Amino acid sequence: MKILLVEDDAKLGREVATLLEDKDFEVEWKQTGSAAQWVEPDRYDLVILDLMLPDVHGFDLLKEYRKTSDVPVIILTARKDTFDKVRGFELGGDDYMTKPFWPEELVARVMARLRRPMLSRNTGRQIGPIVIDVDARTLEVTGKGEVELTKVEFDILAELAKRPGMAISRRQLVERALPEEREGNERTLDVHVSRIRKKLGDASSVLATVWGIGYKLDEGA
Repeated sequence: MKILLVEDDAKLGREVATLLEDKDFEVEWKQTGSAAQWVEPDRYDLVILDLMLPDVHGFDLLKEYRKTSDVPVIILTARKDTFDKVRGFELGGDDYMTKPFWPEELVARVMARLRRPMLSRNTGRQIGPIVIDVDARTLEVTGKGEVELTKVEFDILAELAKRPGMAISRRQLVERALPEEREGNERTLDVHVSRIRKKLGDASSVLATVWGIGYKLDEGA
């Protein structure tokens, strides 16, 4: 599997790259944001992205990657601000580590994230008792069969299903799933989530609230 590492700290980058290569990952290491701007994110199975790069901010890179790709992204930063963590999730980050950290822990998180299946833009998959088919825009629930959803309800679930088990911020869900003119606010999002849960019935536990951030789809919820 191929990892893109974007990290300007030479010592840390070298240590992380070596540990990943020892686990049989292929690592491509970029030490500047400008060098990482022109990559095709879907060439990689996962991206490790430092925020505080010398030329391009990591958030700007993440925004660009998310325009075309759902590749998992683990964010690294030396800042401990809650704002940075929340903003990272809002932009589509999958995990977050604050420096300093043990490189071995980062490698463990990489391996854990890659064990989680993803919903690509053109396929569907099962998450616990529900099966989402993006192309057909259908949702099936074990024991209930197909469940009818509105367009907005389906779009919310589809966004969550792209990264099962990972929190997606309420703001990001609003931006991606709710019609901007009529329903673009977080309070309305919560109403839609409540309706989805009612339609899921006993399977509603798969749609979990992540307090202070947003929601996630998790078969273990």
